[in-house]
Amino acid sequence: MRYLLTGGGTGGHIYPAVAIADEIKRNEKDAEILFVGTEKGLEKELVPKSGYELKTIRVKGFKRKLSLDTLRTIKIAFDGLIDAKKIINEYKPDIVIGTGGYVCGPVVMIAALKHIPTLIHEQNAFPGLTNRVLSRFVDIIATAFDDSKKYFRDRDNVYVTGNPIRMEILNANKVQALKKFELEQGKKVVVSVGGSRGAAKINQYMVELIKRADDDFQILMITGKNQYDTVTKMIKDYDIKIGKNIKIIPYCYDMGDVYAVADIMVCRAGAITLAELLATSTASILIPSPNVTHNHQEYNARVLEKNGAALVILERELNGDILYDKISSILKDSVVLERMKSNAKKLSKVDATKEIYRLINDLK
Repeated sequence: MRYLLTGGGTGGHIYPAVAIADEIKRNEKDAEILFVGTEKGLEKELVPKSGYELKTIRVKGFKRKLSLDTLRTIKIAFDGLIDAKKIINEYKPDIVIGTGGYVCGPVVMIAALKHIPTLIHEQNAFPGLTNRVLSRFVDIIATAFDDSKKYFRDRDNVYVTGNPIRMEILNANKVQALKKFELEQGKKVVVSVGGSRGAAKINQYMVELIKRADDDFQILMITGKNQYDTVTKMIKDYDIKIGKNIKIIPYCYDMGDVYAVADIMVCRAGAITLAELLATSTASILIPSPNVTHNHQEYNARVLEKNGAALVILERELNGDILYDKISSILKDSVVLERMKSNAKKLSKVDATKEIYRLINDLK
């Protein structure tokens, strides 16, 4: 069987596609898998690093306000359809799977028009524009949340699977991960991560927290590649002395190791991040991005908070002192920390990838 997977832009679209591809390979040793993405998306780096071939097409997201750029985007959209058709005609996939992002549009659309079996996966409670459009043409829609069903016209082909998690997220070894990051065993670890591109505000508040932090807990700060130089400059400007208990790195590909060392994680509330937090039973302080469509990060984060698995703090209500106080109070109360971890485990859907693979088999 030949599978074509497409999804890109951010890790939130790419990692689910990689998880699905890995599940296919576990079950079908002879399966051929091709990814389609863009030159500028994070998939350009992550897909080859995951061991899969990537081909790229021309595509660009539409802005919500009309401008000259809109006309250029329309032209690129037609170019993308031409590119997608060429790749599909040459590769001749048996099944096409989309996991969101603008690149999915032309690829999945061409596949559907050519009557190739198609499946899309929606990670967020409020579906993205691309998946809402594609839902009218594809054979199967897989979603992470039951609430997503109401946004799709034909609900008979919508299945709630949860978000697919890569196996390396679940199989990391804590002792080895602590050694990798040069962290001490037996001392609590606070991890901050701002997503694949970093989060300036989270980094700012973490630097403010580091100014106050004593030796009671360790900090692993993952700034994002775009933010690393800014953070190191802030550290220098604040004249902060970085001790052995603080590690600052630009990015980590092996996120399983990150979850393995984390006693509590400070992060955004992207759908895949939340799924990974739950799957690894990690307590969290969630700071939803205010810059996402339909505020879906806060919506998703509140589900975890309601079930006692996370604390949600809106960015506009946050500063370094508040963050320090919240983290300290949780880490000093082992009952609260363990309850958050236990509640995260209860919400987890670790079989999502297997369920999606079952749906893929239904397309054969």
